[in-house]
Amino acid sequence: MNKKYRRAIIAGNWKMNLRPSDVKGYVDELRAALPKTRSCDVVLCVPAPMIHALGKAVRDCSRIAIGAQDVSQHEKGAYTGDVSCDMLEDLGVKYVIVGHSERRRYHGEDDFAVNAKVKAVIRNGMIPIICVGESQFQRERGLTLELIDYQVSAAMSGLNEELAKRCIIAYEPIWAIGTGAVATHEQAQEVCAEIRRMVKKNFGAKTARSVSIVYGGSMNPANAGILLSMPDIDGGLIGGASLVSHDFAKIIAATQQE
Repeated sequence: MNKKYRRAIIAGNWKMNLRPSDVKGYVDELRAALPKTRSCDVVLCVPAPMIHALGKAVRDCSRIAIGAQDVSQHEKGAYTGDVSCDMLEDLGVKYVIVGHSERRRYHGEDDFAVNAKVKAVIRNGMIPIICVGESQFQRERGLTLELIDYQVSAAMSGLNEELAKRCIIAYEPIWAIGTGAVATHEQAQEVCAEIRRMVKKNFGAKTARSVSIVYGGSMNPANAGILLSMPDIDGGLIGGASLVSHDFAKIIAATQQE
């Protein structure tokens, strides 16, 4: 982390787990376990049916922001099952995950859709957490950096410098999501540094210095410290470990290191 230029962010991605009735108890436990010193921004990205419950649970807690796991690129209309940015914003959502590999794989989201969603999120005053990452097949064939360059450029296509500064980019190697396998801190740093280089190429040095880049892919209390010590890793997008409030709090605490 480079705290001189960027604030750390730890975002939990509950995926399709827990229930609306579980939210208040989780938040109460997390609030009690949070470090006294605020060293990062904390976000909970929950399934759409839980957003209202999360809003109620964190109403008097400024330390936990509300995040969504996906959004439609369309403003309104005949899109059964979709959720618009306007709906999320009205519920107090501040962050939206865009382009997660599970959305790309299971729902056929391509780079055009990801780019459209990024623009829609920004247009509605929220912050996109843009996910990029390679498969094991791609890594083994030396395609990681080339693919990451393309994904970053495609997702942020059409943005200017000021809009690009509002984005968070999450490097999530597909082979490490939910598998227990974790990129080494050297591997994660290499790719996050490449992401920053690509942002610099597209939007300039000032923008690249200010954009937060986080790592996702089986980050947990045991490995958070070493991953967060890397200069271009500004936080984490946490899956399984975010479902246990005390584990999530330990990852948040790891951002206190100098």
